[in-house]
Amino acid sequence: MTTYRDAGVDIDAGDEFVERIKPHVRATFRPEVMTDLGGFGGLFRFQANRYQDPVLVSGTDGVGTKLKIAFLMDKHDTVGIDLVAMCVNDIAVSGAEPLFFLDYFATGKLSIATAAAVVKGISDGCRQAGCALIGGETAEMPSFYGEGEYDLAGFAVGVVDRPKIIDGKQIAPGDVVIGLASSGVHSNGFSLVRKVLLERSRLTVETVVPELGGALGETLLTPTRIYAKQVLSLMECCPIKGIAHITGGGITDNLPRVFPARCGARIRRGSWPVLPIFEAIQSRGAVAVDEMYRVFNMGIGLILVVAPDHADRVMAKARELGEQAHHIGEMVAQQTEEGVVDYVG
Repeated sequence: MTTYRDAGVDIDAGDEFVERIKPHVRATFRPEVMTDLGGFGGLFRFQANRYQDPVLVSGTDGVGTKLKIAFLMDKHDTVGIDLVAMCVNDIAVSGAEPLFFLDYFATGKLSIATAAAVVKGISDGCRQAGCALIGGETAEMPSFYGEGEYDLAGFAVGVVDRPKIIDGKQIAPGDVVIGLASSGVHSNGFSLVRKVLLERSRLTVETVVPELGGALGETLLTPTRIYAKQVLSLMECCPIKGIAHITGGGITDNLPRVFPARCGARIRRGSWPVLPIFEAIQSRGAVAVDEMYRVFNMGIGLILVVAPDHADRVMAKARELGEQAHHIGEMVAQQTEEGVVDYVG
């Protein structure tokens, strides 16, 4: 008699996996969570009376080819943090508080140990962001993925009071551009990273790169910073006119997403420390400077735009929250409708 296991799907392993991850998932629960793990849908009792005019903000993303580094390292406990970060940082730029998160994990053959490590990372990320992990999907798809490989997707929902939405509409020439430091490459540009460092330079993830202070793979797997709680605290400190999450496209393409018409930014290169990993990529791959700034975050993971008289206070508060904050530029007037980032220095 042929069974589902014969076809490559092990239901018993899936059940064991759910039991193993329950403690990690429950550790993320907020008081609004009404269901335990294992149901068909996660219930979250949204307390609308806490808000004047609540607006839900949602976001979805993945980790991209950074997963290839995790496969090579056989290290899976940090990419879940990346997954949460990529989603919650995107909704935080609107001023939203992340409420809950769901994940999708797909693999050819379920390794309980690997999948549990990934979900532990997701749970760690949710705790950093202050949101609950209320559900997810584990898909076992034989022959669809290579041996030991998997893919991840995440989905975040948050809320912001309509009067507090940060949309960039009030940004004006003369406003100050403040950058919060990244922790490294974060989760964008890894196709170029692998092309330059692993293929052309023939390094391996175990190669100790002196300027990085350790093995290449460890540096590349540094988790993406999660800025959600910091944004909420900064909003209480001072009015913030605009926020940009610096992901694929770098500062060049992401900062203009929050500009109003006929407004641009002048960014001063050298006003913040460029991390050694970016210098290694540029030098070993002969990558042009402009290309670097259009692909990578270059050491700035989140950008805030504030009025000049609030800049010092915002930077002081950010540093109090443990962030490295830098005054990296100003907003300027421009003739074109489309926002442009100009670099000086």
